[in-house]
Amino acid sequence: MTVADLLRASSLPQLEARILLMHVLGWRRTELITRDLLPLAEDAVARFESLSARRLAGEPIAQLTGKREFFGLDFDVTPDVLIPRPETELLVELALEAIVDTPNARVLDLGTGTGAIALSIAHARPDARVWAVDRSAAALQVARDNAARLLDKSAVTFIQSDWTANIDPSLRFEAIVSNPPYIASDDPHLEQGDLRFEPRGALTDDADGLSAIRTIIETAPLLLASHGALWLEHGYDQAQAVRGLLEARGFTDVRSMRDLAGIERCSGGLFIA
Repeated sequence: MTVADLLRASSLPQLEARILLMHVLGWRRTELITRDLLPLAEDAVARFESLSARRLAGEPIAQLTGKREFFGLDFDVTPDVLIPRPETELLVELALEAIVDTPNARVLDLGTGTGAIALSIAHARPDARVWAVDRSAAALQVARDNAARLLDKSAVTFIQSDWTANIDPSLRFEAIVSNPPYIASDDPHLEQGDLRFEPRGALTDDADGLSAIRTIIETAPLLLASHGALWLEHGYDQAQAVRGLLEARGFTDVRSMRDLAGIERCSGGLFIA
């Protein structure tokens, strides 16, 4: 069976089939075109068919390949972490904007998962000092492994903590960012598609979807430098509620920013200590 035969016979969408086959063969996309008539070894065909069956059962592509691109970097992904999503790149952009005029800025990423946000900031701003926090030891190990592979030197400090609980209270950050669990516990999407295979604790607070956000908004000012910024990713229908929580806590210049799909995806503000 050739590459062309295997792709033609696949029940997957062609893009997904090509991604899995590139993963199995270790090829680039151009090689699937230039070598499409090459006969494939039986073990390669078997591996592709096994991965295809898992994908057809709903398992995410990122978990099948163990990789996901985010902000121009390739992150390792395991079932212990949330799969980085393109819309979360907005959070990185907002953090970088918040520290653009601050040399050696200190940034805190709460709920780091793969480390995608923290490492992307550290990669874009090598002078910044970045702290990455997660309560999951398994998630922190994934983030540490990604940092060791993607950064030239140790630019990120990793802390196991339930949000800000274990962070040195004397520290002050110019920016705090978080993509917390914000899906309500009764949301039917939790039982659909890729979400079924991701860690539940990274998706939902097992409440109304705002409890983690409330905790972060309440405690973040204790760790922010004067005029420091807090930015949070949230659900498509939560922007108004999050702005209200920020304003009630004393944040100024509170606003929401839209992602490329036009959805209010992140909200934040400044805290004047």
